[in-house]
Amino acid sequence: MRLTRLALGAALAVSSGAYAQQQAPAISEPVLRGHLAFLADDLFEGRGTGQRGGDLAVRYLETQAAIIGLKPIPGGGYRQKVEIEGTRLLPGSAVSFRAGGKEIKPENGKGIVFGTGSGRTQLAFDAPLLFVGYGVSAPEEKWDDYKGVDVKGKILVMMVNDPQPTSEEPNRFAGKAYTWYGRWLYKFEEAVRKGAAGVLLIHTLPSSSYPWSVPANGFSHERFHLAGPGNPIEGWLHEDAARELFAAGGFDLDALRAQAERRDFRPVDIKVAAKVELKSAIRTVEQYNVVGIVPGTDPKLKSQAVVYSSHWDHMGIDDIAQPGKTDRIYNGAIDNASGTAALLAMAQEAVKKPARRTQVFLWPAAEEQGLLGSAAYVKNPVVPLAQTAADLNLDSLNFVGKTKDIGVPGADRSSLYESAATVAKGMGLKLAPTIPDLSGSYFRADHFNFAKAGVPAFNVGSAVFSGDGHFEFAHDHAASSEKMVGFKKDYHQVSDEYRADWDLSGMVQQAQFTLNLGYAVANAPAMPTWKKGDPFGSVKR
Repeated sequence: MRLTRLALGAALAVSSGAYAQQQAPAISEPVLRGHLAFLADDLFEGRGTGQRGGDLAVRYLETQAAIIGLKPIPGGGYRQKVEIEGTRLLPGSAVSFRAGGKEIKPENGKGIVFGTGSGRTQLAFDAPLLFVGYGVSAPEEKWDDYKGVDVKGKILVMMVNDPQPTSEEPNRFAGKAYTWYGRWLYKFEEAVRKGAAGVLLIHTLPSSSYPWSVPANGFSHERFHLAGPGNPIEGWLHEDAARELFAAGGFDLDALRAQAERRDFRPVDIKVAAKVELKSAIRTVEQYNVVGIVPGTDPKLKSQAVVYSSHWDHMGIDDIAQPGKTDRIYNGAIDNASGTAALLAMAQEAVKKPARRTQVFLWPAAEEQGLLGSAAYVKNPVVPLAQTAADLNLDSLNFVGKTKDIGVPGADRSSLYESAATVAKGMGLKLAPTIPDLSGSYFRADHFNFAKAGVPAFNVGSAVFSGDGHFEFAHDHAASSEKMVGFKKDYHQVSDEYRADWDLSGMVQQAQFTLNLGYAVANAPAMPTWKKGDPFGSVKR
């Protein structure tokens, strides 16, 4: 009996020691608040890509990384260069169409928006329009909208979103949820791979989940992409303009969209020719990811890493004067000075208690421009992707107050979900219910570039990011939920500004959960694994 008690005591000691080892140090609210208030100040001019405010943000982050005691990137320094190409459409650019002897010229900004991703200052060419349904080539879904058709020299017209579920196939393309194939970024990339002359996406509110003003505003400003091959022309058609073009060619848009829901759909020449004349100002911009490292303590496991990420950029200063608007600074307090500040507060504690695996703190650049900084990091990681256990991303944190649950959208794709449930339970929390991803949010934050490369990853969610209020607040749930959902009116607006009366207890809670989960992963015997059958589980690292 005595030996049994000794054995039990030893087991409990080992268990307790392992549990204690997994506990991250406590995050300081004043530290987080101080960084947040400063980063969201007008002084940083909205931390815009290619703007002075972005340069200031990088300088601040690398200085703080050094003060905190994070180790620099091998070779020295905390900066990782990201070469970005900026493109701005110039006056004199035009796109017109001819069909059935009739010329159609949709008004730029109202019927059509367009630009180039080619890196060329001048382009002039004619090209036929080819309707390619959803523009999806997905072998695992046994779906191909191209059917081997040569699309070189053609402008592809396609729908946003994925093929919709049917009664016979209710789960195709994740049912009613969005998949990567539904995102505009995938469709632009696929057109480049196919060698097309360009892409025009048909906008509808239900398919894109945002109004026409979003692409119209985006294409009216300088656009950025990683240096490299791009589409000669890319843009969006308003649904009304698309309907007019299809009719001019003798086709019914609705009928063709219905055909595109079938597996046997083939590309359709809609008998419309485009005349494209583009004049663009092109510049190369050097932006920087900021990276700091907490080396692991285990002789074997320290070669592996957990990455925490949170983008530092926002939309900067609007260079186009708006009637009646005096404030032109998009401060981005919630999106994403909140995550940037949280990562600094987390790193400050992590250096005090290293884990068995290495911890990498990553502040990517140019997330608002299409996840460009994280894409560049994945191409040139500090720790090889095959040795990267997970990426835990923070974007737009909870500014309302503590919750009784924590959002982990996308964690269920891997064993991170079970780890998250254990960590949540240890904090007296439960996991928020999983809801269908109807807007494709999993593909709209920096963690996705890791997932696409094969690393288990997700955005540690809050009601801010989902925008749906499906979270249980600890105090005055109805009023708190209303305040959270109300952030929609401030999202990507100049009104996303820091307020000193914010209750940051929920933000600290979210950051603490993320750090606790990172420690659990960093100290576990094995790295996380994808769930069987997940499409990203087969991606090579």
